[in-house]
Parts: sequence; C-alpha cells; structure tokens
Amino acid sequence: MSRTVYLDGRFVPFAEARVPIMDRGFLFADGIYEVSAVIEGRLVDNAAHLARLDRSLAEIGIRNPHSSEEWTRLQTELVASNGVREGLVYMQVTRGVAERDFAFPAADTPPTVVMFTQEKAIRANPLAERGARIVTVEDLRWKRRDIKSVALLAQVLAKQAAASAGVAEAWMVEDGAVTEGSSSTAFIVTGDNRLITRPLSTAILPGITRQAVLRLCAEADLRIEERPFAVEEALAAAEAFYTSASAFVMPVVAIDGHPIGDGRPGPHTRRLRELYMGMALES
Repeated sequence: MSRTVYLDGRFVPFAEARVPIMDRGFLFADGIYEVSAVIEGRLVDNAAHLARLDRSLAEIGIRNPHSSEEWTRLQTELVASNGVREGLVYMQVTRGVAERDFAFPAADTPPTVVMFTQEKAIRANPLAERGARIVTVEDLRWKRRDIKSVALLAQVLAKQAAASAGVAEAWMVEDGAVTEGSSSTAFIVTGDNRLITRPLSTAILPGITRQAVLRLCAEADLRIEERPFAVEEALAAAEAFYTSASAFVMPVVAIDGHPIGDGRPGPHTRRLRELYMGMALES
C-alpha cells in the first residue's frame, strides 16, 4: 500500500506532498504539533490530544483550522488509508506561507496543515519488558514548554545525547531538578507507594498520557505527590518510569549508569502499564 499524507485539505501520495520554502514552520518553527497513538486501528485518548492542540494554537495566536469532529474524521480516514493497525498519527499546523518577516503575516493567511501516520510497535515493545536506561542533560529550552511547539532543537540535542550514550531517553534537568524527558513525562515511585511527578506549569508540557496515568494511580495503590524531584532523589527511588503517546508507560531501570531499585521494571510501573493498556484498548 502506498503511503498517503494529508496536506492542506487533500489526501495525497507521500512522494507528492510539498510545503513551500516560505512556510513559517520551516523558517521560524512557527507552528504547533500533536501526536495521537493508534491501537488496533483506533485512536487512543484522542479527545485530550485535540484539546491540547487547540490550547497550544490559541496560546500563539494561530486559528485552529478544524473542529475536533473534523480532526477526528480526517485522522480516522488517514489511518484507514494507510492501513495502520498500531502506530501514530502526527498533526502539524503552522502560521502559513508568507514573505519572510518576524512579525505575523496578515490575519487571513491560511495556516498550513500536515498529517501523516507512522507504524510503530507500542504494545509489544521489548523495552517495556527489560526497562529503559536513560541519561540526564541540562534543560536548554525556552520558558513556554507547556506549548507543544515544533521548535524542538533542545529536545533533538537531548535525544541525540541519549542516542550517543546508547540509551533510550534523556531526562532534562534545571536547577538540580528533573523537568521532563526529551519527549516524555518523568515519574518516580518511592518505597512507601508515593508517585512523584512535577506539577503542571509553563515549565513542562501537560502530557496526555501523564493525565491518564494519574487517574489510574488509585487502582495501582499509589498516592500522588506533584512536586519537583532532584536527580539524587530519582537515583534513590524504588522505581522510575516515563510516559508518552508512543511509549505509554515505560519503566526506567538505570539513570546515568546507576540502577534504579533492583535494576528491573518495578511492580507499580508494570501495573500502571497494564492498566493504561486496558484503557487504550477500550477507547
């Protein structure tokens, strides 16, 4: 099956999709993106992803080109066109095409809308069984991390630091405290059944999987404590994990070469992954 993408109102073959060089997403990273997971051909927790897309667009003054119902219809059609049973749907909206100038173009400039799918094994990811090793890096990002901007250079550098170290992810650190992962939300679990994660603010992205996991904590016998935690506290934790639309709930077994707990995925993390998987299959 040939790959199909969605571009500015049309479903087109991947090889034919083109965006002008004057697009502000290309020139200024002036745009917003969102990613939804697909399990058994169905979108997972999609309403929350679309709500975050709408919020991010509003925060930088880009008109949302579609209603939630229209987005869902387009996503569903794209998933079906590409025959994706398990993977991701990527959505991006930029401020559109205009002569290069830092100030916004005319208000009636049409936004550029791009969507594509990626097949990805999410449920049967072997990393979930053996656990992920991660490294810590300095957080170099701007001050509005709650906006899901396409300006991802700091995250690219963090992810490359992880790749160069031969590990799965990087947790970013500011003033000694973990903010979040390069493409995930960071959590630790204490020996007395407390789940600790940073509270929502402009310092972190409001993770959709994070939101779902917090709702599941009672079923996993965990008490929620939203506060910053230091790298040293993470190293001493009983368990650690990260969440994202593509990883779901991913156990962390080592940070900067130091084992977490007994160096294996912990029982609370395994339980949360099981609960989240059940939720995803029912969505």
